[in-house]
Amino acid sequence: MGDVHEDLATAAELPEGDIIRMLLEQHVLIRETFRLLKDASGETKQQLFDDLRTLLAVHETAEEMVLRPVSRHCTGDQVADARNEEEQRANEVLGQLEQMDVDSFEFDTMLNAFEEAVVHHSDIEEKVEFQAVLRDIDADQRRDLGARLAAAEKVAPTHPHPGVAGSPPKEAVAGPFLSIVDRVKDALKTHSMAS
Repeated sequence: MGDVHEDLATAAELPEGDIIRMLLEQHVLIRETFRLLKDASGETKQQLFDDLRTLLAVHETAEEMVLRPVSRHCTGDQVADARNEEEQRANEVLGQLEQMDVDSFEFDTMLNAFEEAVVHHSDIEEKVEFQAVLRDIDADQRRDLGARLAAAEKVAPTHPHPGVAGSPPKEAVAGPFLSIVDRVKDALKTHSMAS
């Protein structure tokens, strides 16, 4: 991710509701949450991690379902597929982190490596995808995409993740993160059908 001040300045130049503005603001929030996690412990650290995983679930799922189909036309299949693969790996790491004690050395070690991967992923999004979308997609279309992203932020529980339902050990491992992803997907599908 770019510098916090750079990202905020770029976002401020775009109209309210523009998907790129919203995603840049989320990148800043993600980076700040990682920063706060490093100095936290106990319940505060757990709450910050819960906030981070919820934000990432909404952010990454919305990018996959809202941004990627558009950016694929602007950047090609290889770029879009690579970002989706990175997000899938991030989902797996978040699932592992969910099962750890947030005050453990193992958690901190995995979280640091995860942060590096998220930063790298976001840098590529900003430099390649976001720039292509800004270049090729008009402001009205970007605002429509932003409305779909905003719909994803208003999620409600709907169903367990496929493949883990009925298996308590798998449900415990997949747990809340995949549930959030499913709620975001449902919200996006509902908003898409209503549009």
